[in-house]
Amino acid sequence: MIKLLCLGDVVGEEGVSFLESGGRLRKLREKYSADLVVVNGENSAQGNGISVDSATRLYDCGADIITGGNHTWKWREVYSMLDDGEYMIRPANYPAEAPGMGYAIADVRGYRVLVINVLGVVYMDPITPPHLTVERILKNEKGRYDLAICDIHAEATSEKMFFARYFDGKLAAVFGTHTHVATADAQVLPGGTGYITDLGMCGSMNGILGVKSESIIHKFTVKTPNKFEPATGNCMINGAYFELDEKTGKCTRAERVEFR
Repeated sequence: MIKLLCLGDVVGEEGVSFLESGGRLRKLREKYSADLVVVNGENSAQGNGISVDSATRLYDCGADIITGGNHTWKWREVYSMLDDGEYMIRPANYPAEAPGMGYAIADVRGYRVLVINVLGVVYMDPITPPHLTVERILKNEKGRYDLAICDIHAEATSEKMFFARYFDGKLAAVFGTHTHVATADAQVLPGGTGYITDLGMCGSMNGILGVKSESIIHKFTVKTPNKFEPATGNCMINGAYFELDEKTGKCTRAERVEFR
């Protein structure tokens, strides 16, 4: 079995530091004997987005592939890293002119794992629907991979569920990101696709979605522009663990991961 560990949105300095401190991510990797670790890093820089510093630190503490989302583009300094880095990917359904690539093929114990990142379109940017993009990628890369997995960064749970059912049996695992709230529906779908609607987040619980409560309360009550400041302390790690049969390309086990 290929053992896959996926972690939800890393939020700011608190999230990155918590994964680093005491070798937490490496210990988690060892606990699950993970062959491949995929981390969503699109909120890992201070003030969201991803920076060269936050990406480098995530790699150094145990991530193999970093996926993105709608905040990927905030810091221009990372554009060259997206273009040059083989294992930092951004949503594939953005136009081809956008920096970086939307998928990567990782060598995992001699097996080729196609890792795709897409963005949902419900309540999100009006770009190419994710299922059309993934269909194209699977067709174009046919014969170049042994099994495929996908991070769908999306707001609507229904869109994530549709996407997983649509590709049931064609993708070994589908895991949702973006909402920062872990869902309790880790499962193996009838066609053999491992699935969870949202991985959750890696960051502080002393706030709202990793941000100081005062900032979010201001947004909902006063409505005027307000700087989001990261919450601190009382951190958690959320994610999911999948076991994938490298011969069939199917998932045999899916479960939530939570560490506080």
